[in-house]
Amino acid sequence: MSETAESPSEKRIPGAGEGAGRMERIVNLAKRRGLIFPSSEIYGGLNSCWDYGPIGVELKRNVKEAWWREMVWTRGDIVGLDCSILMHPRVWEASGHVAGFTDPMIDCKTCKSRFRADHLAQSDCPLEKGKRPGECKGELTDARQFNLMFKTFMGAVEEDASVVFLRPETAQGMFVNFESVLATQRRKLPFGIAQIGKSFRNEITPGNFTYRTREFEQMEMEFFVKPGEEQHWYEYWKKERLDWYGRLGIRPENLRLREHEPDELAHYARGCADVEYQFPFGWSELEGIASRTDFDLKQHAEWSGQSLSYFDEETRERFVPFVVEPAAGADRATLAFLVDAYDEDEVDGEVRAVLRLHPRLAPVKAAVLPLLRKGGQPEKAQEILATLRPHFPVQYDQAGSIGRRYRRQDEIGTPFAITVDHQTMEDGTVTLRDRDKTTQERIHESELLADLLRRIHG
Repeated sequence: MSETAESPSEKRIPGAGEGAGRMERIVNLAKRRGLIFPSSEIYGGLNSCWDYGPIGVELKRNVKEAWWREMVWTRGDIVGLDCSILMHPRVWEASGHVAGFTDPMIDCKTCKSRFRADHLAQSDCPLEKGKRPGECKGELTDARQFNLMFKTFMGAVEEDASVVFLRPETAQGMFVNFESVLATQRRKLPFGIAQIGKSFRNEITPGNFTYRTREFEQMEMEFFVKPGEEQHWYEYWKKERLDWYGRLGIRPENLRLREHEPDELAHYARGCADVEYQFPFGWSELEGIASRTDFDLKQHAEWSGQSLSYFDEETRERFVPFVVEPAAGADRATLAFLVDAYDEDEVDGEVRAVLRLHPRLAPVKAAVLPLLRKGGQPEKAQEILATLRPHFPVQYDQAGSIGRRYRRQDEIGTPFAITVDHQTMEDGTVTLRDRDKTTQERIHESELLADLLRRIHG
């Protein structure tokens, strides 16, 4: 055993991280290690607004890149877009958002808080702990519909003619660009248009950390198919999207696919299913897969006066395509990967917190650690760092004992640690430590890059 090796006495702590305190420990770790900060914190923060720190932004970026790779890069039938957040206001009239994008809202006359009328059973009274709104002494108003779109003004004058909206979803940008994509990319059905981007909803009761916020990022794809083929593709995308989360490390017992009941469906939908994850606060939606029929394209064709049909060269038919839409939340997916990866175990008599993230999602892929600050070890470590850095995110750390440095990397999910020691200076081998097993092996520095790339992407 090398002098950098850890004791193999590792054991899982039964029930570690479970229960009511689990989410609190994850939130604390997220702030302590630079994953997620409260927005505008020096001014007291802004309710349900969050900033991704240096480690968190890499995690979220990796989640988005994994989605884009799966949905666009590795396929030949899907292309990408990046649409404007501000769109012509008639887009939202045609889509039905101006008239119908609402939630039922109730006010408490006593505490002045507002609640979603359909979520009272999951809400807490801010004045009487343990009680729900309506069970306390507060008097509730009747429910009224509240439009969730953020409204602003375009131009120098604030008047009705200059009203625009911050988009509440990214989907409509893909529908209104259907004809442009069809013409410029010469696509044949079936094909899809994908987009990752910010959306905004003035949620009545945001909460549960980054799960429900007013500003969030979506990963959506509209898959256009010939009428009559939509059920096949609906079943196909339900399986594909559920499996994606598992392939990136989420435990199968924490995932499920829930089909919507008929009374849950939008009036234009033939089917909808949610990929749900079992958070500490309960089963909640990560992604929806919807069979939207031809509603969206027909609406925009009617309101714009532009044809959004498709001509099939083989059958000589013209028709409006049907659409199957997988729509995922980038922030929700990131939170699910973070929660699922969080673990506590005991290593050599100490409890450690560790993020067992899939190597492809890990914010930092490897850490380079000189055992000592002398004997040329820091210089050799920096040399190895420079070799790895062009290929993936890597950190250098020489502060504190080697055990403490390992723990810091464990907490941000770094899958591999490379220790430079006296043997490195003699034969060019380094110690490669595995985050999850805490095992170590010697590997020559000339083989290090290829070995790490295989472990990360293999």
